[in-house]
Amino acid sequence: MGGSPTMLMCMGVMVLMSAAIGAQNDIPRPEHPRPDFERTDWLNLNGAWQWEIDEAGDGEGRGLTSGADLARTILVPFCPESTLSGIGNTEYMVHTWYRRSFEVPRTMAGKRLLLHFEAVDWHARVWVNGAFAGEHRGGYSPFALEITDLVKDEANEVVVHCYDRTNSGLQATGKQSFGKSEGCVYTRTTGLWQTVWLEAVGETYLREFSLVPDLDNGRVAFTGKLDGLTPGTKVRLVAKADGKVVGEETVDAAWQTTATVAIKNPRPWSPETPFLYDLTIEIVRDGKAVDAVQSYFGLRKISIQGNRFLINDRPIFQRLVLDQGFYPDGIYTAPSDEALKRDIELSMAAGFNGARLHQKVFEPRLLYWADRLGYLVWGEYPSWGLNLGDATAVGFAAQEWKEIVLRDRNHPSLIGWCPLNETGGGDHPAAAQALLSATQTMDPTRPFLDTSGYVHLYPATDVYDCHDYTQDPAAFKARYEMFGLTGVDPWNNNLSDPRSAYRGQPYFVSEYGGIRLKTDRDTGEGWGYGETDLQEFLARYKGLTDVLLDNPNMFGFCYTQLTDIEQEQNGIYFYDREPKYDPALVKAINAREAAYETQGPRTMRLAWRTLVPTSEEAPQEWRYTTEAPPEGWEKPAFDDGAWQTGPGGFGTATTPGAVVGTTWDGDDIWIRRTFRLDEWDAEMAFLQIHHDEDAEVYVNGKQIATFAGYTTDYVPHEATKALKEALKVGDNTLAVHCKQTIGGQFIDVGIRIAEDRD
Repeated sequence: MGGSPTMLMCMGVMVLMSAAIGAQNDIPRPEHPRPDFERTDWLNLNGAWQWEIDEAGDGEGRGLTSGADLARTILVPFCPESTLSGIGNTEYMVHTWYRRSFEVPRTMAGKRLLLHFEAVDWHARVWVNGAFAGEHRGGYSPFALEITDLVKDEANEVVVHCYDRTNSGLQATGKQSFGKSEGCVYTRTTGLWQTVWLEAVGETYLREFSLVPDLDNGRVAFTGKLDGLTPGTKVRLVAKADGKVVGEETVDAAWQTTATVAIKNPRPWSPETPFLYDLTIEIVRDGKAVDAVQSYFGLRKISIQGNRFLINDRPIFQRLVLDQGFYPDGIYTAPSDEALKRDIELSMAAGFNGARLHQKVFEPRLLYWADRLGYLVWGEYPSWGLNLGDATAVGFAAQEWKEIVLRDRNHPSLIGWCPLNETGGGDHPAAAQALLSATQTMDPTRPFLDTSGYVHLYPATDVYDCHDYTQDPAAFKARYEMFGLTGVDPWNNNLSDPRSAYRGQPYFVSEYGGIRLKTDRDTGEGWGYGETDLQEFLARYKGLTDVLLDNPNMFGFCYTQLTDIEQEQNGIYFYDREPKYDPALVKAINAREAAYETQGPRTMRLAWRTLVPTSEEAPQEWRYTTEAPPEGWEKPAFDDGAWQTGPGGFGTATTPGAVVGTTWDGDDIWIRRTFRLDEWDAEMAFLQIHHDEDAEVYVNGKQIATFAGYTTDYVPHEATKALKEALKVGDNTLAVHCKQTIGGQFIDVGIRIAEDRD
């Protein structure tokens, strides 16, 4: 049956409207998406949309921009890869189209209209009633288009084309896989994945604003940008606590308006008491409000003093957990607002007071709940997938990161920024540094971590970190126990790179653990570090965590991770958020007082003297064998005349940090040397060791230390008591056995002694 193009378009819109109206009775994610920037006149456009895959990428040429029904129905705001969307397609989708209709509520009549998209992955182009409304690039940041002149009184049509080529290098993808979900990358998110909504604003309206708390002086500084400004306009700010006005200020409006609101009897926001003030921002003309925004703020102070990261002038130890924000049914999108809140509550039940929001920009409502619950969070750009060598890609990323920072900068729970993760910069460090330095410019009120783990590219980074998945608590302790002594920097992921030099900043281990627990759900698939049973898990968890809690120079930790995600099964909770064990068992380990909270920084000024040099600076001669020696090989009286003689260290040149004098590429090596001690005149003694992997160290036949795992450079290990008991005046024997099981190998050992000059 035929018909005119106009009639067919109207019929399509009517069908679309019927589906949309039916969906209004049960709109998914119905809450306002921006509780820190809320107006009363708004319309949630989540629900049933038409949708289809455009495999040829020619949808615009086929007329999909208006009046064309699409093949399927999808439930927005869930991505088509998710089961909640009703689609569940995890194949690679480059071009997708969305379509629905809406009517403008009568309450919005005569006002300016903004069409908001909280997040669309990646390049979105939007048409309203067949007219092109605008476009946006960036899969994690929000955008809004003014459509005042494009809408009609009756049904309106909105169409969105999404382009998402995850493997292009032009876009930040975070932990989204390029192909199938594997390793530590997971199911992709394509297209619309956060709330779509319509908002009415005044002829003059507040476009954006920042709030900077000043706890010391009991006030908050406001800076706002207005659109449609006319002479005589004013901005009125009213702060309330428990429903009562505690601060008020009215100032003349400007294109960029600044004001300060003094607060009566100011109350701080802290993790223990997350007190929030309500804030009303009104744009006033001729005594009448033409635009009004509801927001809130917390009076919270962040400062850095030497290697101390202080919150409200207190050293609060940051017990963080890695949260990657994936859900089994919604992928990137939480199934409900309550699910966002519950994730924080689950974390706190396990003794964490915050999270590193990892390789994803979370929904604003997660930050809202963090503000209300007193939960500390670090904001991070999902930098994986981005080609830093491509100027176009860096330009896209800089703009997207700016939009993210501006969106989230008013949340008191957000205490730091990190734009890059495990990123070395490759051959293009200047491009990376451009993105990094821009962060401090956009928000100088929060500490800045240039790139988490691996290489630290930016010398002025405010805080310093490492990633360390060592599973043996003794080896883990050996890496950090000397931190704070003269000449001993904290362990980092790239000791040989001068760009990564530590400069005395606050320091934390921002990824550790990742232990996989054996459970009755095991299918033989998936992965995690050092799989074990519950008893050993708790012992290892406590051993690793105690190292960090007991170090007064460590301001926090971040355990990997809150939940399992698909094949990565090392969470405190299962992927469906069910507990693997009573989380109180972990809370008992996490929640105890940290040395950072009770002690000042540990600094000891030591005068060092080398007793037995390593081969790091000059080759040292050893006797060695790769054949298992008889019992007693470590004792001074043992005859090693049949062993070979060669210079240290022993290993392969490809082993990180190795200084090879003699090649050793087998499984085991035993080495011995003698040295002379004329007198003991030191307070402390240390082994200087580089081992890959497990090592046993003996002096005069007495075992003084064992090491598991590996190092990537020479590290000191305090062994004063053991060395005092083993050493003697005269000739001494140093003997070492090193065992290698995988990867490279290397062993070299020396002894240094020191006196405290304080």
